[in-house]
Amino acid sequence: MSRGISFPGESTPAICAPTPLDVSLSGAEPSPKGQHTVFDKLLDRHTGETPWQKIPWHDPDFSRRMLREHLSQAHDAASRRAEKIERHLDWIHRVVLKGRPARVLDLGCGPGFYTGGLTLLGHRCMGIDFSPASIAYAQEHKAGTFQLGDLLTVDYGNDYDLAMLIYGELNAFAPEDAKYIIGKAYAALKPGGTLLLEVHTPEAVEREGTQPPTWYTVRDGLFSDAPYLCLEESSFKDGRAVTDYYVIDTATGALTQYTTMLQAYTDAQYRALLADFADYETVISLDGESEDPYLFVITARKP
Repeated sequence: MSRGISFPGESTPAICAPTPLDVSLSGAEPSPKGQHTVFDKLLDRHTGETPWQKIPWHDPDFSRRMLREHLSQAHDAASRRAEKIERHLDWIHRVVLKGRPARVLDLGCGPGFYTGGLTLLGHRCMGIDFSPASIAYAQEHKAGTFQLGDLLTVDYGNDYDLAMLIYGELNAFAPEDAKYIIGKAYAALKPGGTLLLEVHTPEAVEREGTQPPTWYTVRDGLFSDAPYLCLEESSFKDGRAVTDYYVIDTATGALTQYTTMLQAYTDAQYRALLADFADYETVISLDGESEDPYLFVITARKP
Protein backbone atom coordinates (compact mmCIF):
# COMPACT_ATOMS: atom_id res chain seq x y z
CA MET A 1 0.00 0.00 0.00
CA SER A 2 2.72 2.41 0.90
CA ARG A 3 4.06 4.60 -1.88
CA GLY A 4 7.60 5.98 -1.68
CA ILE A 5 8.81 3.15 0.56
CA SER A 6 11.98 1.21 1.33
CA PHE A 7 12.23 -2.45 2.24
CA PRO A 8 14.94 -3.86 4.53
CA GLY A 9 18.03 -4.51 2.46
CA GLU A 10 16.64 -2.58 -0.50
CA SER A 11 15.61 0.94 -1.44
CA THR A 12 12.39 0.32 -3.31
CA PRO A 13 9.71 3.02 -3.48
CA ALA A 14 6.66 2.37 -5.62
CA ILE A 15 8.05 0.64 -8.67
CA CYS A 16 6.74 1.54 -12.09
CA ALA A 17 6.44 -0.57 -15.20
CA PRO A 18 9.81 -1.98 -16.32
CA THR A 19 11.45 -0.75 -19.50
CA PRO A 20 13.82 -3.36 -21.01
CA LEU A 21 16.92 -1.75 -22.48
CA ASP A 22 18.99 -3.04 -25.42
CA VAL A 23 22.21 -3.49 -23.48
CA SER A 24 24.81 -6.09 -22.58
CA LEU A 25 27.88 -6.21 -20.41
CA SER A 26 30.90 -5.50 -22.55
CA GLY A 27 33.24 -8.24 -21.29
CA ALA A 28 36.38 -8.90 -23.33
CA GLU A 29 34.66 -8.77 -26.70
CA PRO A 30 33.18 -5.63 -28.28
CA SER A 31 29.40 -5.37 -28.28
CA PRO A 32 27.51 -6.25 -31.48
CA LYS A 33 27.00 -3.36 -33.83
CA GLY A 34 24.08 -1.18 -32.80
CA GLN A 35 24.01 -2.53 -29.25
CA HIS A 36 25.17 -0.45 -26.29
CA THR A 37 26.97 -1.82 -23.27
CA VAL A 38 25.39 -1.42 -19.87
CA PHE A 39 27.92 1.28 -19.10
CA ASP A 40 27.24 3.20 -22.34
CA LYS A 41 23.52 3.16 -21.58
CA LEU A 42 24.04 4.38 -18.04
CA LEU A 43 26.34 7.16 -19.22
CA ASP A 44 23.80 8.23 -21.85
CA ARG A 45 20.73 7.80 -19.64
CA HIS A 46 17.92 10.28 -20.04
CA THR A 47 17.25 12.19 -16.83
CA GLY A 48 14.77 14.73 -18.15
CA GLU A 49 10.99 14.81 -17.92
CA THR A 50 9.14 11.63 -18.88
CA PRO A 51 5.46 10.71 -19.03
CA TRP A 52 3.92 9.56 -15.75
CA GLN A 53 4.62 5.91 -15.06
CA LYS A 54 2.59 3.56 -12.91
CA ILE A 55 3.18 0.68 -10.59
CA PRO A 56 2.97 -2.75 -12.33
CA TRP A 57 0.57 -4.36 -9.89
CA HIS A 58 -0.91 -6.22 -12.85
CA ASP A 59 2.39 -8.04 -13.52
CA PRO A 60 1.99 -11.52 -11.95
CA ASP A 61 5.63 -11.90 -10.89
CA PHE A 62 5.95 -8.40 -9.46
CA SER A 63 2.58 -8.83 -7.76
CA ARG A 64 3.70 -12.12 -6.19
CA ARG A 65 6.93 -10.61 -4.88
CA MET A 66 5.13 -7.54 -3.55
CA LEU A 67 2.60 -9.72 -1.71
CA ARG A 68 5.51 -11.23 0.22
CA GLU A 69 6.35 -7.71 1.45
CA HIS A 70 2.71 -6.95 2.27
CA LEU A 71 2.54 -10.02 4.52
CA SER A 72 5.85 -9.39 6.30
CA GLN A 73 5.66 -8.43 9.97
CA ALA A 74 9.29 -7.28 9.89
CA HIS A 75 8.54 -3.81 8.47
CA ASP A 76 5.78 -1.35 7.55
CA ALA A 77 6.98 -0.81 3.99
CA ALA A 78 4.29 -2.36 1.78
CA SER A 79 1.60 -2.68 4.46
CA ARG A 80 1.62 -1.81 8.12
CA ARG A 81 2.18 -4.45 10.73
CA ALA A 82 -0.90 -6.01 12.32
CA GLU A 83 -0.76 -4.11 15.60
CA LYS A 84 -0.74 -0.72 13.85
CA ILE A 85 -3.54 -1.76 11.47
CA GLU A 86 -5.68 -2.72 14.48
CA ARG A 87 -5.31 0.81 15.88
CA HIS A 88 -6.27 2.31 12.52
CA LEU A 89 -9.32 0.06 12.19
CA ASP A 90 -10.48 1.04 15.68
CA TRP A 91 -10.18 4.76 14.85
CA ILE A 92 -11.99 4.42 11.52
CA HIS A 93 -14.76 2.38 13.14
CA ARG A 94 -15.24 4.62 16.19
CA VAL A 95 -14.48 8.10 14.89
CA VAL A 96 -15.18 8.11 11.15
CA LEU A 97 -18.07 5.62 11.08
CA LYS A 98 -19.35 6.43 14.61
CA GLY A 99 -19.59 2.71 15.40
CA ARG A 100 -22.57 2.29 13.08
CA PRO A 101 -22.72 -0.37 10.31
CA ALA A 102 -21.75 1.18 6.99
CA ARG A 103 -20.95 0.39 3.38
CA VAL A 104 -17.22 0.92 2.80
CA LEU A 105 -15.19 1.21 -0.43
CA ASP A 106 -11.47 0.51 0.06
CA LEU A 107 -9.56 1.72 -3.00
CA GLY A 108 -6.11 0.18 -3.44
CA CYS A 109 -6.96 -2.40 -0.78
CA GLY A 110 -3.86 -4.59 -1.23
CA PRO A 111 -4.26 -7.98 0.51
CA GLY A 112 -7.40 -6.79 2.28
CA PHE A 113 -6.16 -5.97 5.78
CA TYR A 114 -8.40 -2.91 6.19
CA THR A 115 -11.32 -4.25 4.12
CA GLY A 116 -11.30 -7.51 6.05
CA GLY A 117 -10.90 -5.86 9.43
CA LEU A 118 -13.76 -3.42 8.88
CA THR A 119 -15.95 -6.27 7.66
CA LEU A 120 -15.32 -8.15 10.91
CA LEU A 121 -16.39 -4.99 12.76
CA GLY A 122 -19.81 -5.22 11.13
CA HIS A 123 -19.43 -3.15 7.95
CA ARG A 124 -20.16 -4.24 4.37
CA CYS A 125 -16.93 -3.66 2.50
CA MET A 126 -15.68 -3.73 -1.08
CA GLY A 127 -11.94 -3.74 -1.74
CA ILE A 128 -10.46 -2.97 -5.18
CA ASP A 129 -6.84 -3.42 -6.21
CA PHE A 130 -4.78 -3.87 -9.39
CA SER A 131 -2.54 -6.62 -7.94
CA PRO A 132 -3.70 -10.14 -8.87
CA ALA A 133 -1.69 -11.78 -6.09
CA SER A 134 -3.05 -9.40 -3.43
CA ILE A 135 -6.66 -9.83 -4.55
CA ALA A 136 -6.29 -13.63 -4.71
CA TYR A 137 -4.89 -13.61 -1.17
CA ALA A 138 -7.68 -11.34 0.10
CA GLN A 139 -10.39 -13.47 -1.47
CA GLU A 140 -9.00 -16.58 0.19
CA HIS A 141 -8.07 -15.21 3.61
CA LYS A 142 -10.08 -12.04 4.36
CA ALA A 143 -13.72 -11.20 5.01
CA GLY A 144 -15.44 -8.82 2.60
CA THR A 145 -15.83 -8.58 -1.16
CA PHE A 146 -12.85 -8.01 -3.44
CA GLN A 147 -12.44 -7.03 -7.07
CA LEU A 148 -9.38 -7.00 -9.30
CA GLY A 149 -9.26 -3.79 -11.33
CA ASP A 150 -7.55 -0.54 -12.27
CA LEU A 151 -8.87 2.36 -10.17
CA LEU A 152 -9.06 4.49 -13.31
CA THR A 153 -11.33 2.12 -15.24
CA VAL A 154 -13.13 -0.23 -12.83
CA ASP A 155 -16.72 0.43 -11.75
CA TYR A 156 -16.76 1.40 -8.06
CA GLY A 157 -20.50 0.87 -7.56
CA ASN A 158 -22.45 3.40 -5.50
CA ASP A 159 -24.29 4.20 -2.28
CA TYR A 160 -21.22 3.96 -0.01
CA ASP A 161 -21.00 5.62 3.39
CA LEU A 162 -17.19 5.72 3.24
CA ALA A 163 -14.63 5.67 0.43
CA MET A 164 -10.99 5.40 1.49
CA LEU A 165 -7.63 5.63 -0.27
CA ILE A 166 -4.73 5.33 2.15
CA TYR A 167 -0.95 4.98 2.59
CA GLY A 168 -0.03 7.68 0.07
CA GLU A 169 -1.67 5.93 -2.88
CA LEU A 170 -3.17 9.14 -4.24
CA ASN A 171 0.29 10.71 -4.65
CA ALA A 172 1.40 7.82 -6.89
CA PHE A 173 -1.05 8.89 -9.61
CA ALA A 174 -0.54 11.67 -12.14
CA PRO A 175 -2.43 14.80 -11.01
CA GLU A 176 -5.11 14.45 -13.70
CA ASP A 177 -5.62 10.80 -12.75
CA ALA A 178 -5.79 11.64 -9.05
CA LYS A 179 -8.50 14.20 -9.82
CA TYR A 180 -10.41 11.61 -11.86
CA ILE A 181 -10.25 9.04 -9.04
CA ILE A 182 -11.51 11.62 -6.54
CA GLY A 183 -14.41 12.33 -8.92
CA LYS A 184 -15.24 8.63 -9.17
CA ALA A 185 -15.13 8.28 -5.39
CA TYR A 186 -17.46 11.28 -5.06
CA ALA A 187 -19.96 9.64 -7.42
CA ALA A 188 -19.75 6.34 -5.51
CA LEU A 189 -20.62 7.95 -2.16
CA LYS A 190 -24.16 8.51 -1.00
CA PRO A 191 -25.09 12.08 0.04
CA GLY A 192 -23.49 12.65 3.42
CA GLY A 193 -20.87 9.97 2.76
CA THR A 194 -17.25 10.48 3.79
CA LEU A 195 -14.04 10.44 1.78
CA LEU A 196 -10.99 9.35 3.79
CA LEU A 197 -7.54 9.98 2.31
CA GLU A 198 -4.11 9.31 3.79
CA VAL A 199 -1.66 11.37 1.76
CA HIS A 200 1.98 12.44 1.70
CA THR A 201 3.11 15.77 3.05
CA PRO A 202 4.86 17.91 0.40
CA GLU A 203 8.04 17.68 2.48
CA ALA A 204 7.93 13.88 2.32
CA VAL A 205 7.68 13.90 -1.48
CA GLU A 206 10.55 16.39 -1.76
CA ARG A 207 12.62 14.22 0.56
CA GLU A 208 11.95 11.21 -1.67
CA GLY A 209 13.15 13.11 -4.73
CA THR A 210 16.30 14.52 -3.17
CA GLN A 211 17.85 11.30 -1.89
CA PRO A 212 21.48 10.83 -2.96
CA PRO A 213 22.33 8.21 -5.60
CA THR A 214 22.89 4.76 -4.15
CA TRP A 215 23.19 1.10 -5.06
CA TYR A 216 22.68 -2.32 -3.52
CA THR A 217 22.82 -6.02 -4.37
CA VAL A 218 20.40 -8.80 -3.39
CA ARG A 219 20.11 -12.50 -4.15
CA ASP A 220 16.38 -12.06 -4.70
CA GLY A 221 14.11 -9.10 -4.12
CA LEU A 222 11.20 -7.03 -5.34
CA PHE A 223 12.61 -6.63 -8.84
CA SER A 224 13.57 -10.23 -9.53
CA ASP A 225 13.79 -13.73 -8.10
CA ALA A 226 17.39 -13.88 -9.38
CA PRO A 227 20.42 -12.00 -7.98
CA TYR A 228 20.75 -8.43 -9.19
CA LEU A 229 22.56 -5.14 -8.75
CA CYS A 230 20.35 -2.05 -8.46
CA LEU A 231 21.57 1.49 -9.13
CA GLU A 232 19.21 4.17 -7.83
CA GLU A 233 18.96 7.86 -8.72
CA SER A 234 16.34 10.45 -7.72
CA SER A 235 15.32 13.95 -8.74
CA PHE A 236 12.75 16.54 -7.67
CA LYS A 237 11.26 19.22 -9.90
CA ASP A 238 7.96 21.12 -10.01
CA GLY A 239 6.55 19.20 -7.07
CA ARG A 240 7.29 15.77 -8.55
CA ALA A 241 9.71 13.20 -7.15
CA VAL A 242 11.18 10.83 -9.71
CA THR A 243 13.34 7.84 -8.83
CA ASP A 244 15.00 5.67 -11.48
CA TYR A 245 16.17 2.14 -10.76
CA TYR A 246 18.66 0.48 -13.09
CA VAL A 247 18.47 -3.24 -12.32
CA ILE A 248 21.26 -5.44 -13.67
CA ASP A 249 20.89 -9.23 -13.66
CA THR A 250 24.20 -10.45 -12.25
CA ALA A 251 24.13 -13.67 -14.32
CA THR A 252 23.28 -12.27 -17.74
CA GLY A 253 24.15 -8.58 -17.49
CA ALA A 254 20.66 -7.67 -18.73
CA LEU A 255 19.61 -4.19 -17.65
CA THR A 256 16.02 -3.16 -16.91
CA GLN A 257 14.98 0.33 -15.92
CA TYR A 258 12.12 1.09 -13.52
CA THR A 259 10.82 4.54 -12.64
CA THR A 260 8.67 5.69 -9.76
CA MET A 261 6.93 9.06 -9.41
CA LEU A 262 5.21 10.84 -6.55
CA GLN A 263 3.29 14.12 -6.78
CA ALA A 264 3.47 16.69 -3.98
CA TYR A 265 0.47 18.83 -3.06
CA THR A 266 0.18 21.82 -0.79
CA ASP A 267 -2.80 22.11 1.54
CA ALA A 268 -4.43 24.48 -0.95
CA GLN A 269 -3.92 21.97 -3.75
CA TYR A 270 -5.41 19.12 -1.72
CA ARG A 271 -8.39 21.36 -0.97
CA ALA A 272 -8.76 22.13 -4.68
CA LEU A 273 -8.84 18.39 -5.49
CA LEU A 274 -11.71 18.05 -3.03
CA ALA A 275 -13.54 21.22 -4.09
CA ASP A 276 -16.86 19.38 -4.55
CA PHE A 277 -16.76 18.09 -0.97
CA ALA A 278 -17.72 19.85 2.24
CA ASP A 279 -16.30 19.76 5.77
CA TYR A 280 -12.67 19.35 4.76
CA GLU A 281 -10.61 18.38 7.81
CA THR A 282 -7.08 17.13 8.45
CA VAL A 283 -6.08 14.61 11.09
CA ILE A 284 -2.58 13.84 12.34
CA SER A 285 -2.73 10.13 11.45
CA LEU A 286 -5.01 7.12 10.98
CA ASP A 287 -5.19 6.48 14.71
CA GLY A 288 -5.84 10.15 15.47
CA GLU A 289 -2.89 10.32 17.88
CA SER A 290 0.49 9.14 16.57
CA GLU A 291 2.29 11.72 14.45
CA ASP A 292 3.66 10.49 11.12
CA PRO A 293 6.28 12.81 9.56
CA TYR A 294 5.47 11.63 6.04
CA LEU A 295 1.71 11.11 5.92
CA PHE A 296 -1.46 12.72 7.24
CA VAL A 297 -5.21 12.14 6.91
CA ILE A 298 -7.88 14.17 5.15
CA THR A 299 -11.61 13.64 5.63
CA ALA A 300 -14.35 15.37 3.65
CA ARG A 301 -18.09 14.89 3.23
CA LYS A 302 -20.22 14.64 0.11
CA PRO A 303 -22.99 17.25 0.50
